[in-house]
Amino acid sequence: MNTLLKKKILIPVIAVLVLVGASSFKSDFFEIAKQIEIFTTLFKELNMNYVDETNPAELMDTAIKNMLEDLDPYTRFLNEQDVETYRINNAGQYSGIGALVRSFKDKLLIIEPHQGYPADVAGLKAGDEIIQIGETKVADFDDNASELLKGANNTSIDVTYKRQGKIMTATIKRAGVEIDAVPFYDMVDDKTAYIVLSKFNAKASKQTKAALIDLKGKGAEKVILDLRGNPGGLLSEAINVTNLFVDKGELIVTTKSKVKKFNREYKTKNKPVDTEIPLVILVDGSSASASEIVSGSLQDLDRAVVMGARSFGKGLVQRPLKLTYGTQLKVTISRYFTPSGRCIQSLDYWNRDGDNKAVRNTSFKEFKTRNGRKVQDGGGVLPDIEIAAIKANELTTALLNNNVVFDYATNYYYNHKVPEVSSFNFADSDFTDFTEFVSKSDFSFETKAEKAIKEAMADKENVVFNKTVENDLKTLLSDMEASKLEALKKHQNEIQKKLEDEIVKRYFYREGLYEYYLENDEAILAATELLNNNSEYNAVLK
Repeated sequence: MNTLLKKKILIPVIAVLVLVGASSFKSDFFEIAKQIEIFTTLFKELNMNYVDETNPAELMDTAIKNMLEDLDPYTRFLNEQDVETYRINNAGQYSGIGALVRSFKDKLLIIEPHQGYPADVAGLKAGDEIIQIGETKVADFDDNASELLKGANNTSIDVTYKRQGKIMTATIKRAGVEIDAVPFYDMVDDKTAYIVLSKFNAKASKQTKAALIDLKGKGAEKVILDLRGNPGGLLSEAINVTNLFVDKGELIVTTKSKVKKFNREYKTKNKPVDTEIPLVILVDGSSASASEIVSGSLQDLDRAVVMGARSFGKGLVQRPLKLTYGTQLKVTISRYFTPSGRCIQSLDYWNRDGDNKAVRNTSFKEFKTRNGRKVQDGGGVLPDIEIAAIKANELTTALLNNNVVFDYATNYYYNHKVPEVSSFNFADSDFTDFTEFVSKSDFSFETKAEKAIKEAMADKENVVFNKTVENDLKTLLSDMEASKLEALKKHQNEIQKKLEDEIVKRYFYREGLYEYYLENDEAILAATELLNNNSEYNAVLK
């Protein structure tokens, strides 16, 4: 076996251990060195003596992933490819086909082509399944096949894809792709501005500031800042976006760690754009990290009314640490705290249940905003005013995660003509059609109660049921399965919101979806109504 190859593979994990150990376990350096020596000896002997041929790279990848798995999902080893992806996400630009692509059940799907970019120009649409890229069949490619779509500007790639059962081909000419932090902004009415901030990359504060100034120039006297679905990003950009609405020198975030150098206070450093303009922040269950810093700090400072649904609850801060051969360790270094002193981390990754899943925070502590209003920690940012239609629930999440909403939207697109945004209307009959679609699909959603019953029935060694009890349990399971279709009706508002979002994007891209929001989105309409009532708006903040 190639000794040099083994050395190259070994170095990253050693570097990970040394970097973490040197800062966190100074008093246990001997123990760290001891464990490294044990691991390297084991790895060498395993590869030299195992009965079959081993793959050192795969073994090391498994070792690293398992080592980090018991920590938290944000502490990750980044290979050279991952490092480049991380850089692209933060920079806001890359070269490729200009489409969101996802692997799902061994399929490579076009999720969303960006208007005017190569995939769109080549005619690809959401729902297309890519089955071959160049000479490589996706089914035969062990790694993430979407990487084959990336490449330098002006280079071309041939793709074969399946659409509604038909096999089609296209040649895509790659180009530079700009990832806007602010994909859309406009006036809701004569005096109300609407700004969508979709991610906190390096462009976030600059683009938000430009949008705010432009809309104020058009007469905006009130602002709705939409952070729904924003997964976060750069901490510095969260501070700078908040700074647009609060004075220079305001404390926004405090980070606390067992490593002293990571204990910091982050204050605003710039001149604000407007510290008085009435402001509503929209959040939902997918608003995370930097989104929660902005919404949570502006809530704590009584600078904005937060509306929507409880946010994701990520109160942890990561930093990339450089390793060897172009790799990195993205490691959780601290927790962050908003101005009131609360940490909104929702999941406790260091205390797990019987299934080794992180325990969700259910015991919340109360804190006070600058004006003395009560706010909570531990479970994301709880809005001042909740909007029922955008609340998350297990059923809606399962429908999204299993691509049921996505697949229905694909079928809808190829069976309905919608000439313009204003003519789109998702009727009750359409929702009935969706319910039938779900009943005929292979959608599977197991509740906690069902899981418990199945486990009890399977546990024949410790629990003995007679035939009557077993039959009753089987009947109960059958009834529970049937009730899931009834639950679709119960949660129609939340599910229909997701269906409408996905369907509108198919016809009018993401920009068209935001135009649809201006007239139809329940949260925007409620925020506009609140902003048009000064006394009610001020009453929320007192």
